[in-house]
Amino acid sequence: MLDVFLHQGSGLRAHAAQSAPRIVAMASHGDRQSELPLLSDLCTAWTDLGYLVVVLDATVAESDNFPGLRQLLGSGGHTHAADESHAIWPIVPAALGLEHLRLNDVDMAGDKSPLQHLGSVFKNYDIVLVYASAENLASYLPDSGIEPLLTLSTRGVSRLSAYQALKRLLIIGRLQPTIVAVMNESDPNGLASGHSTCKSLQDCAMTFLGRHVTSLTVSRASDDMSRLALRLLEKALSLGQKVSALTDSYHQRMSNDNHLARSH
Repeated sequence: MLDVFLHQGSGLRAHAAQSAPRIVAMASHGDRQSELPLLSDLCTAWTDLGYLVVVLDATVAESDNFPGLRQLLGSGGHTHAADESHAIWPIVPAALGLEHLRLNDVDMAGDKSPLQHLGSVFKNYDIVLVYASAENLASYLPDSGIEPLLTLSTRGVSRLSAYQALKRLLIIGRLQPTIVAVMNESDPNGLASGHSTCKSLQDCAMTFLGRHVTSLTVSRASDDMSRLALRLLEKALSLGQKVSALTDSYHQRMSNDNHLARSH
């Protein structure tokens, strides 16, 4: 099965090399114990498949000591240099830069959208992962068609904060997230616990918001992460398009969840 992943990844990699970077998003809701390991595992999976990845961390604000996206946007159109060795992925502070793009969604020279600005700055990359609070994602990328990941653990506080994040994404951002529960492989009931936790949040979304939300239960095994990474890339959106075009493509895309053995 791994050969299939690599073959499919090679095809997607060749396509990405001929087009603009693609954007994926992960919503933060305070459960960093489950969010950060998944973020790291996904970036590792993409780099293992040959993609150049950059993470825009909107939970951290840029400063003179820690420059990031805001400084890149103010550098006269300079692009971010990529590490062609694929050995690492840069994490770029991005809170102020993404807010600047939100407030200035049309550039002075023409009609670039915020996503096109990101595509220009990070054109040397294949994948741009935006990690931000659900509230900020809803503000930065409303109606964009982006499908943020919303990680979920079995801790009660995680379910409560995840539901609040889910409401913001669905109602304020009009974004359709995918719930991902990462099961503990050492727990013999890990798969059942992951399914149960996801089902609980899905039921809340349907009962109180009238919305169906896709959920996935995965492990941190490399095969599962490869499947999830490829699924996200298939559903990712080009940074070379305007939001209106992205929204149209979002409504036209068909779901294909067969890449995850434990999807439901």
